[in-house]
Amino acid sequence: MSSSADEKFDSVPHSPICGHGEDTKKNLSATASVNHLHQTELLSKEEEEKLVWKIDTHLLPLQVATAGLQFLDKTSLAFSAILGLRASLDLVHQEFNWTSSIFYLGYLIACYPIAWCFVKFPLGKFISIFVIGWGAILALHAVAKGFPQLMVLRTFLGALESPITPGFSLITSMWYTPREHASRHCFWFAGSAVASILGALVAYGLLSYHGSMAQWRLQFLVLGVLTVAWGMAIWFLLPDSPETAYFLTPSERTFAALRPRKFQRTSQLKKWSRKQFVETLKDLKSWWFFIFLIVTSIPAGGFTTFGTILIQGFGFSPSETLLMTIPTNTVILIGVLIAGVLIPRLPNSRLLSMAALNIIAGVGCLMTMLLPEEQKIGRLVGLWLSALMATAWPLMLSVFASNTAGFTKKSTTSVFLFIGYCVGNILAPQFFFAAEAPRYETAYKVMLSCLAISVVMVLGLRVYLDMENKRRDRIQGTHVHAEDVREVDLQRDEVLVEVDETDQENLGFRYAL
Repeated sequence: MSSSADEKFDSVPHSPICGHGEDTKKNLSATASVNHLHQTELLSKEEEEKLVWKIDTHLLPLQVATAGLQFLDKTSLAFSAILGLRASLDLVHQEFNWTSSIFYLGYLIACYPIAWCFVKFPLGKFISIFVIGWGAILALHAVAKGFPQLMVLRTFLGALESPITPGFSLITSMWYTPREHASRHCFWFAGSAVASILGALVAYGLLSYHGSMAQWRLQFLVLGVLTVAWGMAIWFLLPDSPETAYFLTPSERTFAALRPRKFQRTSQLKKWSRKQFVETLKDLKSWWFFIFLIVTSIPAGGFTTFGTILIQGFGFSPSETLLMTIPTNTVILIGVLIAGVLIPRLPNSRLLSMAALNIIAGVGCLMTMLLPEEQKIGRLVGLWLSALMATAWPLMLSVFASNTAGFTKKSTTSVFLFIGYCVGNILAPQFFFAAEAPRYETAYKVMLSCLAISVVMVLGLRVYLDMENKRRDRIQGTHVHAEDVREVDLQRDEVLVEVDETDQENLGFRYAL
């Protein structure tokens, strides 16, 4: 930010947004007094753009790298199948499938306690501890001696990776306005595609390694050590909230914290709200997220675990298979970046974009399933199009972040999301019957059915949320857009510092479509 902008920000004393007790009252009183003297301090459009750019350049690289490592660590199992894990550990029948499913059982077990921890503990430090933990468990995969040990390690790995995606979605909603949610979710999710490309290149390089350690063991060891080192780094680099951001001036922190609260009136007050928890259970959207995540995670989870095996089934060698995963992830990367750029410029387009991406993915599944085996390139193109189902994932997270308010409600709804995510991913590998290799007809039929159901669900949610927005417009006698731009006024908006309302309690809330 320019020095003149910094001077303007610093002319307003900073008060702790999430403070409590007498200190908070004194700070608020002092701020109110200064505001009375200065009349009004507004964050202009130009200054807000500079502030957002400053946040982006410090926060997004951390999210991109962490999300990338998580996805790379998760998909390392798929690469290890090409590097010889199945033969080395003598995995037979459905055992390899279960090493994928059990990961999500660990994820599932951790969901509820993780949601409680989100409310109680600083997010940045909490996430860094889990990154270090999952890196250590991943490195221990290198010493697995058989199926039982691998199953135990995969369970712990799932539990330790569980806070990352819901935690990052919460962080995004704490730092950004609804208009910015879709693009920021897409941008940090792009790290997953980049990491998968790099992972394929690393696995390809390992094919030429012929040392004393098995190739797949070396892969797990390298990725695990790298993840532990990164977890230690983000302990210092990832702020817990806008109020504690080391890269912002005190008054910039105040503006950064108030920007999203202008829309969602949500604060991390470090206490669990039973009222918000009960509201979550009664909210139709919560159950929609739960069912939708089951339906979409079945095809996406199957594709993540068996993508390399499907490509190898077309008749490619191990080295060719690893290289062929690069175009697959390039399609995901291009798709998610285009979505991140276009959706903020096309109001009310998130849910329609999700539906369109799933339709394209369904066409790709049909191509791969129906084309004859000799048309290898055509089937491969179909598989690449199928990968676009992954692009809908960050858009769904942005729909959650923009359409759920109240910190306890956000945390609890994230449990609904990730229980559904876990159930879908536990089921997904079980449709890949070994007897049907390499075409896996049942798996493709299930994926197609799930993609069709997801399109219907997305369009249904859009109709429901649009009706609710119009109902609220009628009640208030004015039209409010969910993704409009709102100025931050310190004199007026300081009252939001300890407000934590849900989307149902706040009638001024509008749902992003």
